[in-house]
Amino acid sequence: MRVGLVYETFDTYAAQPGEPSDAHAEYEPWATVELLEEALLARGHQVVHVGSPHALLASLAEGSGPSVDAAMNIAEGFGGRNREAWAPTLLEMAGIPCLGSDALTLSLSLDKAWANDRARAAGVPVAPQCLLASAEEAGTAPLPSSFPLFVKPRWEGSAKGIRLSSRVEDRAALVEEVRRVVSDYDQPALVESFLPGAEYTVMVTGHTPCRVWPVLQRALEAESRIGLHALDHEGPRDWEHVAPGDLSGELEATLKAWGERIFRVFECRDFARVDFRLNSDGDPTFLELNPLPTFAPDGTFGVLAELEGRPVASLLADVLEQALARVGGPG
Repeated sequence: MRVGLVYETFDTYAAQPGEPSDAHAEYEPWATVELLEEALLARGHQVVHVGSPHALLASLAEGSGPSVDAAMNIAEGFGGRNREAWAPTLLEMAGIPCLGSDALTLSLSLDKAWANDRARAAGVPVAPQCLLASAEEAGTAPLPSSFPLFVKPRWEGSAKGIRLSSRVEDRAALVEEVRRVVSDYDQPALVESFLPGAEYTVMVTGHTPCRVWPVLQRALEAESRIGLHALDHEGPRDWEHVAPGDLSGELEATLKAWGERIFRVFECRDFARVDFRLNSDGDPTFLELNPLPTFAPDGTFGVLAELEGRPVASLLADVLEQALARVGGPG
C-alpha cells in the first residue's frame, strides 16, 4: 500500500512572541517520522511524506490530494480543542482511510473535562474536580476537595502547562496558578484533587480483539510527586525521582481492564495510551486518555519493545499492519 505520513516536527511552526516555553511540546522529533517510515517499509509498503495538516489542506485544495491508499497521522495541530482532529477530518473528506482514532474521539479525549465525565459515566474512578475560567473565580469558587490541588489546562497534551507550581497548597497559590494557565494557554483551568500515589500508563492497540500491553510505571519527582516527564518544561535540572508503586498482579489486572474499557468507551482505534494514578487510599484513578500517543523511539512503544527484546520498529510494524488491515489493506 501507499501510506501517507501526516506529521509535525519541532521545526514545523515558527515560535510566536509571548507563547509559553512548551508551546511546541506535542510535536515530534524527526526521528519519529523516520521510525514510522522504517516500520512501514519493513512490511513492503511505500511511504509518502504528506507533512503537516496545512500541507495536506493545500494538496487537497489543488484538486488532487496525496496519492495514497491510507494515511498515518501523528499531527497535533495548534490552538483550540479540535486541533488534533484537523488531519483526520481532512482525510475523511477526501475519502482517504486514516489509521488511529477518528476526529470525534481525538477532540473528546483532548478536552480533559469532557473525557473525565465520560470515564466517570463508564464506571472508571475520576478525581474530584472543577473548572475555573479566571483568577477571580478561583478566589471564591467552591473547591472539589481540600488542598493540595492540581491545576492544569483543560485541553492540552504532553503535560503542557504543568510546572512545579501546578501543585497548590492554598487558595492564594490556586489563584495565581489559575491566572497563569488561563493567561498562557487561553483556556479554562482544570482543578482536581492531587493524587499522591504511583502513576501508571497502559497502552492498548489493535481492534476486535485489542491487545492490552504490560502496565508501565512512570517516575515521579521525589518532593512534589509530580510526574517527572511533566517537569521537562522546567528546563534541565538534576531531579531526584522515585517510583513508589508496587505493581501487584491484582492492580495490573485492574489497570488493564480499565484501560481496555476506556479504549472501547471512547471508540478508540488501533492505538491509545491510558494513564492512571493512585489516590491517597491506593486506589487507581483515571488521569487521561491519549489516542494520539507519541511514537518517538524513546516513548512508551520504545519501552515495550525493550521489554520484548526486539527493535521498536518491529513492534510498530505489527501495530501499523493491524491498523492497515482494519482499513482494508493486507495483514
